[in-house]
This record gives sequence, C-alpha cells and structure tokens, in this order.
Amino acid sequence: MDRTERFHLIDMMLSSPGVATFERLQTRLDVSRATLKRDLEYLRNRLNAPIVWDRDTRGYRYDSQDVAAGVGPQYELPGLWFSAEEIHALLTMQHLLANLDAGGLLGPHIQPLMARLTGLLGSGRHPAEEVRKRIKLIPLAARRVPLDQFAALGSALLRRKRLLVSYYAKSSDTLSERVLSPQRLVHYRENWYLDAWCHLRKGLRSFAVDGVRQAEILDKPAREVPEKSLDAMLGAGYGIFSGRKLAWAKLRFSPERARWVALEQWHPKQRGKLHKDGHYLLELPYADERELVMDILRHVPEVEVLEPVELREKVVEKLRAGLARMP
Repeated sequence: MDRTERFHLIDMMLSSPGVATFERLQTRLDVSRATLKRDLEYLRNRLNAPIVWDRDTRGYRYDSQDVAAGVGPQYELPGLWFSAEEIHALLTMQHLLANLDAGGLLGPHIQPLMARLTGLLGSGRHPAEEVRKRIKLIPLAARRVPLDQFAALGSALLRRKRLLVSYYAKSSDTLSERVLSPQRLVHYRENWYLDAWCHLRKGLRSFAVDGVRQAEILDKPAREVPEKSLDAMLGAGYGIFSGRKLAWAKLRFSPERARWVALEQWHPKQRGKLHKDGHYLLELPYADERELVMDILRHVPEVEVLEPVELREKVVEKLRAGLARMP
C-alpha cells in the first residue's frame, strides 16, 4: 500500500476501540520500524494529527481533549483517490441499482446499498456529489426492470431452482409460459439478460429480463449446464443472440471511420488489419445476423460488407426498406 493508504489505516486504528501498540500498527501496515516512525512523525508534525503516547496502555491514541476543544491547527488527512476502473465500477453499481424499479418488498433494501456506495465515493478527496457531478455515465436505451422479477430470477439462480415464467417476446409480440433452468445473469448494453435452459424449447436461450412478466420459483432443481457449453452456445458469436453455427463477417471501413473502429472491440476473437491506404478490415464471428446488421447500419456509408454474401444482402435489404419508408 502507498503512504496515503497507510495514513488512513493508522487513522482508522487510532480511532477504533482497543490499544494501537507500535507492534500492532507495524504488523497491520506491514512496514519497517523506521517507516512507521516516519509516518507517525509526519502525521503529528506536518498534518497536525493529535497523536499521543499513552503510558498506561502502552499504545498510541488521539488526544481526545485536543480534538474536542479544537486545540491547535486543523487536522485533516490527505484524500484517497480511486483509480479510473474503481470509479467506473462504483458509478456503474449505483446506476444498476438506480435503474431497477424499486417497488415491492426489496425496495427498502436498495436504499442502504445506495447510501453505502455514496459513502464509498465520498471517501476520496472529493465529496460524492462532486464525483457524480464531474463524472457522468450516460445509459443508452436502458429498459427498466421490475425489482420483484429481478429478485425472483436472482434467487432461483443462486438457489439453483427452476423458474415458471410468463415471458413476452418483443420480436414476435407473443406471450408464452415457460419453465426455465437459470444459468447466469448478463448485463449487456445497459440491459439485463438471463441465460437459461428452456424446457419448452429444450435448449439454451437468452431472455431479456424486462420481458419477464411473472416469475415463480419452483421446488425443483435447475438443470445444470457446463460453463463451456454456455459460452459455446451463447457467447461464441456476435452480440446477445445464440447459436452454435458460426459465420465470419468481413467488414471494410473507410479511412475516416477507421480512426474509431480500429480502437474498438466488437468481439473477443475479432481480427483487424489497418491497410496502408487507411482502410480498416475487421473480421468477426456471428451466429445470428440481426444485431450485427444493426451495428453495421450505424456506420453506413463508411462501411462495406465484403463477406458473406448473405450478410451483405441483409444489410442492403434493410437499407432499401428504410429508403422506401422515406417520403
């Protein structure tokens, strides 16, 4: 740990019940005697920490009289600062909790979690409100999830029980009743999905959690699916759609768009090559073309579908259909 972290740990130990002996401090900080002495001296002399040696307990403590009376210069520890990854994780957790519909029995339990996350953000050198003000997460097309349904899915998932769900499929505009063996929850593109074995279709499927209208936990063990099988069926191709039969898309981006796309990861197994003329060639696997077609259309006219022909025709079909709707 660095020096600032040691200062905060010393502060915590001196503020906690019990005797903070030199040996206890040294063991907890895992530093040499000389380093601990320098830290204590710096806290006293440079940061005005009211640290005193207690002869009776043979340990260090804060001078409670000076603290209460405000005697001497103001004492304040240097702030801790989170890494970019840690800040993003904390803010994302806040966003995930805030994006759940807090109605139902679990609603009151969300607030203490939110308060704890706010406290963690505020434990740095800047208040939590300042952190949120200066660092902003913008969700894109996030759909709200009823907390009761989310709780039922999560409970069945961890207890390894089957679920009886009423599921609304947006693509077909149909409502069906299914028995699912939940395998894992996935947060993808601002929305939650449940990877599960569907006993109706007798196969692995990915279900949008916001499409679950009702969920009942059944007293029957869930069917277990190995993680490798999950990844092979649901994680091998592009996006959230499943399938074992993979095809490889070959996309060529213009020099202007290549400046962005060459830095992006579309798939863990993608292959990319930047040509001398500035064009960028991207190759990636997919099992279902629907999501890939949508992402390709975002880059029109700066992208060309080279292979396969079927994918190229799907993109052209969408473009023609869109033009036909324009006045």
